[in-house]
Amino acid sequence: MAAAAQALLHARRALAVDDLTDALIATPHARAGELLAALAEDEPTVLCRAVERWARDEDRPARRSAAARYGGLLQERVTAEGDRSLLRSAALALLGRPEDAELHAAALTLLVRDPQTRGRHLPQALRLFAHGDPRLPVELLAEVFPAHPEPVLAALRARLARPGDGGGAVLRALAGLDTPALALHVAGLVREYIDAHPEDGTHAAEYVDLRLEHGPAARALLLPLVTGLLRDRPAPPPVRAALARVLAGAGSTASRPLRAELLEVLLEFEQVTGRDPDVLDALLQAAAGGAHRRPEIRTRALVHRTGMLLVRTPEGAARFDRRLVELARDVPGFAALVIRWLADAPQEWAAVVGPSARRTVEALETSRRAMPMPMQAAGREHGSLRPA
Repeated sequence: MAAAAQALLHARRALAVDDLTDALIATPHARAGELLAALAEDEPTVLCRAVERWARDEDRPARRSAAARYGGLLQERVTAEGDRSLLRSAALALLGRPEDAELHAAALTLLVRDPQTRGRHLPQALRLFAHGDPRLPVELLAEVFPAHPEPVLAALRARLARPGDGGGAVLRALAGLDTPALALHVAGLVREYIDAHPEDGTHAAEYVDLRLEHGPAARALLLPLVTGLLRDRPAPPPVRAALARVLAGAGSTASRPLRAELLEVLLEFEQVTGRDPDVLDALLQAAAGGAHRRPEIRTRALVHRTGMLLVRTPEGAARFDRRLVELARDVPGFAALVIRWLADAPQEWAAVVGPSARRTVEALETSRRAMPMPMQAAGREHGSLRPA
């Protein structure tokens, strides 16, 4: 019934279309929203008029919110100057109301994307972005970057330098962009973020992880960035540990060659210069946690090499044994892998795994194999459990 009513309204929309849009925006029903979206496709001028009308509604804040929402939807679709003028007028009306500050980001987005008003309103939009307003999209800055590179970079730097974790959303958005002009500067922005947040490796590593999934096209940007963070001007241990977790991850087929290449850079640095147990511990955990997603031979090599780097000190050896036991207990299937490796090459692993850790891992796997599987007892009304 609702679908039939929607079709009828859409078919008769020419009878009183302005009244129709006002009635639909006042109706809290999903079908009303669908019909407005259909009107945006079929009758954009009608909805542009409605947006301009709603933006000037003094008494109903919900109408002004709708103007901000549908204005952004329409801007991507309209080309006629009359329609653009209506959206421009609506955005200016919203921006002129101090009490509607939560709508200013949407209004500024409309005005910055309009060539006629961009120059006048871009500085205000960049200030709002720099001060942390999450409603101004990074994509908007990427669009205007070619013509306004310096102010856009300044706004990005200011946003990324702010305390807190708001910069993580910016880095995620930057990772998804393929704007060539801006991409050349992103590596510097990531480094500046790390310098401002030396204890936060998570967001920088997430950026690297997302960019790696762009495949070979990401190499030109990521190789100098990550080698710089791992070797040339090494990032603090929390950042290197977060990168270790990313580079040891399985990833997609497209990202694996570059992950492996960068992981080798990390291992070489930790072997010669870094020697940080937190980084190596993170690497060991990533190796075990991703064992089911990579060939066993790679997991074996990664665990053994990480162990060899840790056991160079008594503290590192104790840490390796302790973590190996924890991973054997907590990661399904990992204990069985370790036992097989120890059995296949006992001398090779004797230098890495201590006798106590070996016995504990073997005991964990033995108890796991001996654990009875619960089965439903036949004939029990409530499905009681009994050992197999």
